Amino acid sequence: MGVDMDFDVIVVGGGHAGAEAANASSKMGLKTLLLAVNLDTVGAMPCNPAVGGPGKSHLAKEVDALGGVIGIAADATYLQLRTLNSSRGPAVQALRAQSDKREYSNWIKNYLETLPNLTLKQGMVNRFIVEGRRICGVELAFGERIKAKAVVLCAGTFLEGTIWIGKQTQPAGRAGEFPAVGLSENLRSMGFTTGRLKTGTPPRIDGRTIDYTNLPVVPGDENPDFFSFLDKRPVLEQVPCHQTRTTEKTHDIIRANLHESPMYSGMIHGIGPRYCPSIEDKIVRFADKDSHSFFLEPEGRSTYEIYLQGCSTSLPVAVQQQIVNSLPGLENASMVRAAYAVEYDYLPAVQFTHALMAKDLDGFFAAGQILGTSGYEEAAAQGIVAGINAARYCLDKEPMILARSSSYTGTLVDDLVTKEIGEPYRMMTSRSEYRLLLRQDNADSRLTPIGREIGLVDEYRWRIFCEKQDAIRAEKERLSSTRVKPDENWIAALSEIGEEMKQSLTLEELLRRPRVPYSLIESLSPSEEGREFPHAMPVETDIKYAGYIERQRHQVEQAEKYDSVKLPADLDYTTLVHLSKETREKLNRIRPETLGQAARIGGVRPADVSVLMIFLETERRNRTHAERGKNKTDLAAAGS
Repeated sequence: MGVDMDFDVIVVGGGHAGAEAANASSKMGLKTLLLAVNLDTVGAMPCNPAVGGPGKSHLAKEVDALGGVIGIAADATYLQLRTLNSSRGPAVQALRAQSDKREYSNWIKNYLETLPNLTLKQGMVNRFIVEGRRICGVELAFGERIKAKAVVLCAGTFLEGTIWIGKQTQPAGRAGEFPAVGLSENLRSMGFTTGRLKTGTPPRIDGRTIDYTNLPVVPGDENPDFFSFLDKRPVLEQVPCHQTRTTEKTHDIIRANLHESPMYSGMIHGIGPRYCPSIEDKIVRFADKDSHSFFLEPEGRSTYEIYLQGCSTSLPVAVQQQIVNSLPGLENASMVRAAYAVEYDYLPAVQFTHALMAKDLDGFFAAGQILGTSGYEEAAAQGIVAGINAARYCLDKEPMILARSSSYTGTLVDDLVTKEIGEPYRMMTSRSEYRLLLRQDNADSRLTPIGREIGLVDEYRWRIFCEKQDAIRAEKERLSSTRVKPDENWIAALSEIGEEMKQSLTLEELLRRPRVPYSLIESLSPSEEGREFPHAMPVETDIKYAGYIERQRHQVEQAEKYDSVKLPADLDYTTLVHLSKETREKLNRIRPETLGQAARIGGVRPADVSVLMIFLETERRNRTHAERGKNKTDLAAAGS
């Protein structure tokens, strides 16, 4: 059958990675096709209907700062907004939104349908069309062939997906949806290595059957923050969540039925997420704990379904019902949807570059769970990177590479393509060594100029960004230049927090004190009478943590020296006999692009880095000697 359509970029998959990739590519002016197995589930939230949390909110805000979608969608469809770790330092504070899952999905689909360069099409990819070392398009299940200069694979959990409930199994990408069968074999025939991972989801409960009388309420913030750096966010009535806990009876039920778990009976071979374990895992791994916390989170305003957060399991349905009824407040509760585990194929990301393009197949990009991650935010961050770079590949431009020191997105990509990860990767603030620099409140100052240069940040967003940066600069200047005397108001206010003031000080000098909050400064010396300064967090953090921030910037400068040293693409590491055998094998397999990337590979020791530095210096000297010898020969020939 002949070619039906031509596009610049084809995005395969309509989840969070696919939505961001399609948005980026089309907004950059490329003719883009988004292929989804089911167009009714574009932007779906098959697991927890929530955005954000520690590390994850940083990713969501970074995607928004670059010109992405997830932040605006989360702000438009929230049920509840809450800042986590608010009593801790600014580096680990994180916004979390409980979302209306149906509204979120509808918002994403409706938004994508408005993009002028984007076509949405329902279809399943049967195989990829390849010529030599270059991707040329896709072939669909019913024979349609579609050409493209670049393809972005965002298949989620659909590659040979299998769901498990007890010892019962069926092929599915997720409950109720067909898996992509045969595509993994096609990828392997193209030279890719695949692996097998596992994730899971909790049961959904009929909220009308829950007794909330004695359950602790988890409310949203009274004055919430938002994910997007744009203005005009909708103010919606917030819906409370509730909390319950496992009991001794819960644990007894699980222990008595471990043999029914496909994970513990050896039927599931995929590796599950360490940081989001099933309730079976929690009971076994943390046997000393007599209780675990669950959260009852609404799935939407138009449904009575409640998400039992923390209760991921693959035990049989009857056992799941017993577990649910053993929980306080859920003694008479009914399940609407059973929990299940899903096992699926993925592509270890060491086969891809920092641009998320395959090392051995030009124009082929991948993003999301297909690269071994878990979570909507991780998928969205990869999606926007892959979409941008697929577009830039088509335009014959250099790829956008985000350094790990620039963002959590850069950290995520660097970890994936550098380290051999054997379990679903989840972003946490501890993943970054530069987390005081990479806060959620300053994601726009770090990345919006990059989004503007690329072409994703429009005039409206850019104007808002510039106005904010001007306001922050002006406020910092005011704080450094305004001097106050120790009058009775200042002395009284400071004494209440255990501080004193014996001489005149600038507002900046006062704010540097750990116990002096910006709110106190503003109450006695406001930036604008009758109006709170809207950007207090970045101002206060930059001033109060100036010494630590400067230290981290110095660390970044040192790390960038290694990252600026390129390694030869064709270097045969087996010839470097002073490296260990394990290191040679890893370097040949991963093929790092820079010395810094090589240093971050698991198992590569500082001594190995020294060997590489000596090799590079020797090669440089040999080239210099060769060039000098050639120049002398040329001069001698010219003289004769």
